[in-house]
Amino acid sequence: MAVISVKDFVKYVILMGETMGNFAHTFSCTKPMSINTNSWNRLRYTLYLPVYDLVADRFFRKYRARSLSLLQSKPSDAILLLGAGSGLDLVCLQEQTNLTAIDITPGMIAKLKERAAVLQVPVQAQVMDGQHLLFPNNSFDAVVLHLILAVIPDPVACLKEVERVLKPGGAAMVFDKFLPDGQEPTVFRRLLNQVAGTLFSDINRSIGKITAHTTLQLEFNEAAALGGAFRIIRLRKPL
Repeated sequence: MAVISVKDFVKYVILMGETMGNFAHTFSCTKPMSINTNSWNRLRYTLYLPVYDLVADRFFRKYRARSLSLLQSKPSDAILLLGAGSGLDLVCLQEQTNLTAIDITPGMIAKLKERAAVLQVPVQAQVMDGQHLLFPNNSFDAVVLHLILAVIPDPVACLKEVERVLKPGGAAMVFDKFLPDGQEPTVFRRLLNQVAGTLFSDINRSIGKITAHTTLQLEFNEAAALGGAFRIIRLRKPL
């Protein structure tokens, strides 16, 4: 892994702050709108590229591995990595022969392809919106959604698309942060989410409320990072 000097890191933080400030100012001069859009996510994750792996791999590697082990997939299973990022899941999928990976950020897909080449993992990777999948119905045996449902602008639309492209009996593995079902966010948490949702991800989403719009069945829900704020979840499409 490449080492970033303190000087370069400081430059990166300053650049990111200036770019996000300019982006936010642009929207403040137009009609009000949600900052959580595909364009915003593409921009910020392009800026995060130099340090993304350092954070996302170091803190979440064991939970990714745990989630993928619960998939119990066969090597030939057709698996979609939705919101695949830089491909950090690939190290746990080296036996798979039918992988597809998508992400909204071109830089992430480029990095994923580099990682796949080093690991010699065959994968069809492309830039695509996870809310509008360009795949036929019943295309995949499994879909992996790691750290995406709390980021994507419309998680309901995303999960409906997952339901559509999953084969009957197929599974979706989710690893992400969720508000406990039945719990409403406090005023402080709502205020905090204005910052968290803009810079990182939404901290007030409920997996129960999202899945309620689909026929997907929740068959596994395990506490993961940060005392259970992050969950590992397996959903199943009915036969």
